[in-house]
Amino acid sequence: MMKMSRLGILVLIILTLLASTGCVGRVIARKDIVDGAKAYKDRKFDEAEVLFRKALTWDPTQKTAEVFLARTLHSQFAGDRTKTDKAEAAIAAYKKVLIDDPKDEGSFKAVANLLDTLKKPDDLKLWLEKRSEDTAVPPEQRAEAFTLLAAKDYSCANDITDQEPVKKTVEKTAGKAEFVFTKPVLPADYEKLKGCIARGTELINKALALETDEAKNAKAKDIKALSDLELGALGARLKKFESTRSYETSLLVQNARLSEMDGKTPDKESFKQKSDEAKAKFVELAEVGKNIVTEQEARQKAKDDAEKDK
Repeated sequence: MMKMSRLGILVLIILTLLASTGCVGRVIARKDIVDGAKAYKDRKFDEAEVLFRKALTWDPTQKTAEVFLARTLHSQFAGDRTKTDKAEAAIAAYKKVLIDDPKDEGSFKAVANLLDTLKKPDDLKLWLEKRSEDTAVPPEQRAEAFTLLAAKDYSCANDITDQEPVKKTVEKTAGKAEFVFTKPVLPADYEKLKGCIARGTELINKALALETDEAKNAKAKDIKALSDLELGALGARLKKFESTRSYETSLLVQNARLSEMDGKTPDKESFKQKSDEAKAKFVELAEVGKNIVTEQEARQKAKDDAEKDK
C-alpha cells in the first residue's frame, strides 16, 4: 500500500479538524445559500428549496438560509395555490425565524397572510392574539396586531349597520341626504352587532394604550433633523398608529349607530364627538406620514441630481 506523504497526512489532519469544528460545513452552507439565492432570483424555486435545505443540513445555525427557505416555500405556494403543503411548510419555517428574531415583521405578516389565504380564521386569530400579547416585540407591532383583530370586528359590525333596512336614507330640506339607523329585524343579528362592536372597541383601546409619546407628539417632530434611516423607521412606526386611529374612528361611529338604534341620543352625540376627535388625530398622523414621504423623495432627488452632476 502506498505510504502517505507528510504533506498528505498534514492535509488530512487539517480537513479532519475543520470538519470536526464545523468550518467545512459552514463554507459549503454559504455556497449553497449563494447558489440558492441565484435560483430564487431566477424563479427556480424547486432548485432553490433544495439548496437552502442543504445549507441548513450543513449548518443548522444559518438564519439566512431559514429566511430564504421560508420565502421560497411561500413563493411556490403563491405560484400554485393547490400546493398547500408548501404553505404549511412556509409557516413552519417563518415561525422558526421568529423564534430567533421576534421583531421580524416580514415573517409575522407572511404567516398571517398564509393563514388568511388558507382560510384558517381561528388559527389567524390565535396568531394575532399571540403577537398582540408578546412583550418581546415593540409596542407599535403589538398595537398593529390588536388593530388587525379589531378590524375584523369592525367589518362584522359594518356588514350589519351599512345595509338596508338597518341603514335608511332620509332626504333633508337642503337636499342633503342623511342616514338613520334602526335595529336589525332579527334579534340574533342585533346581538351579533353588539358583540362585534364591544369586542372591537376593547381591542382598539388596547392598541391605543400602546401608543407611544413619539406618535402622540408626532406633529412636533423635526423630521429634517433625522437621518435617512431614522426617517424611514419613524414613518413605519407612525403608520401603524395611524391605522389604529383610523379604526378607532370607525368603531366610534359604529357605537354611535348602535346608540341611535337604542334611542340613546346623548350617547350617540358623545360617540360622534369622540369619533371626530379620533379622526382629527388620524388626519394629523397621516399628514406627518405624507411629510415624511415628501422629505424622503426630496432627499432622493437631491442625491440623483448630485449623481448626474458628477
